[in-house]
Amino acid sequence: MNNKTKSLALAGLISLLSLNTQAAPILLGIGSLTGDADKSGLTGTLESGVNANVFGGVGSGLTYTGNNTFIALPDRGPNAQAYTGGAEIDNTTTYIPRLQTINMQLTASNTGLPFSITPTLTSTTLLYNATPLNYAVDGAPAQNDASHYYFSGRSDNFAAGTSTNPDNARLDPESIRVSNDGKSVFISDEYGPYVYQFDRATGERIKTFALPGDLAVANPQSTEAAEINGNTAGRTTNKGMEGLAITPDGKTLVGIMQASLLQDTNKVVRIVTVDVATGVTHEYAYQLTTGSGVSEIVAVNDHEFLVDERDGKGLGDNSNAAVKQIFRIDLTGAQEVTGLSGDLSSKAVSKTLSLDLKSELVSAGIAAQNIPAKIEGMTFGEDVVYNNETLHTLWISNDNDFLSTIIDSKHPIEFANPSNFYVFGFSDADLKNYVAQNLKVDVPEPSSLAMVFLGLAGLVLQRRRAR
Repeated sequence: MNNKTKSLALAGLISLLSLNTQAAPILLGIGSLTGDADKSGLTGTLESGVNANVFGGVGSGLTYTGNNTFIALPDRGPNAQAYTGGAEIDNTTTYIPRLQTINMQLTASNTGLPFSITPTLTSTTLLYNATPLNYAVDGAPAQNDASHYYFSGRSDNFAAGTSTNPDNARLDPESIRVSNDGKSVFISDEYGPYVYQFDRATGERIKTFALPGDLAVANPQSTEAAEINGNTAGRTTNKGMEGLAITPDGKTLVGIMQASLLQDTNKVVRIVTVDVATGVTHEYAYQLTTGSGVSEIVAVNDHEFLVDERDGKGLGDNSNAAVKQIFRIDLTGAQEVTGLSGDLSSKAVSKTLSLDLKSELVSAGIAAQNIPAKIEGMTFGEDVVYNNETLHTLWISNDNDFLSTIIDSKHPIEFANPSNFYVFGFSDADLKNYVAQNLKVDVPEPSSLAMVFLGLAGLVLQRRRAR
């Protein structure tokens, strides 16, 4: 074989190896959603003086429901800024947790990133229970009536007993998944922690899942400091069940805690699986790598999941983002840790880095100080075709703490702090064995105006029939 032939053979081998090498996920597009008010129709103000229909915080949880429709989940409400009288309840208010339905689709772009995104808020659904809940003396939302007892972000809306009492009105939603039939949603929370099922169209709670007792605190309190000091076991205050996944067949929920339980050590957090039909639970261990906590989990298939591990640095913290990483884990053969405590690191599930979000965004020209501190929502959306290749889309959102703008404390500069959506494309090589959720029915949420129109149409029809 002469040198020329050897060179051609080597070039061919390099080309073949390149084709078989896993490509990095591609940043496809970025969209932002701004505004001061949602579509709840609420009037008046909260205890802090903020409007009851304030828009924001929608990136705490995100789930795809089909037909370019997503449900975004705000958390317990605007408490990032202190207000007079709020110290005893961690500046929380009677803000009603809600679902924000958003239309988003990727449109091919000739400039900048491959696709553009224009999010549009279409409706708001308030979350409630049909029977009375436990409120503080002055903690019940003004909107309550005989058949609607609304959940609330107020940290003192609970009764005596452990923190997982499902009759407590306080709710700090952090993650959301839609059922396969599209008719209901599952939500995980930090206060209990809780996992509830709500009717998607009405917002009524229809089911409560009993979580393992070792997640609860025995002495709930209305402030973070008092609650942590008053307990030796259970979830760390404000770091409860931050993430929730649903397997593609819709049969199993997989929740993950943000931080270690009070009785655990060595930066290990708990994973809890819940059988939707029977309620049977199992617990597993996840070892944090460089992040200070976990914000989300989403299913790749029935046993593998992507986990969003992050720090609290970035936009919103007046600092540079450092750790925003997504790891892939596998529960196959995972060791059960139910009933155990202490250092569970030897039992932690296997994990591999799937996406370094911070590095990818910096490579795309976004400065580290402009990457949101709270990257919290994550969901798979529809596949797209880019450069003649089908890509699986992963949508990632941030919680802006209801602050549309923030002030850099080190400099007298105001920065925009919108609700962002970052979309990455994964090839089959990037995301081996991916199985999309088996969504069968999409139940679009009518906007407030549409509901009014339908109501008027019904009245007109009744009058015509009466004639």
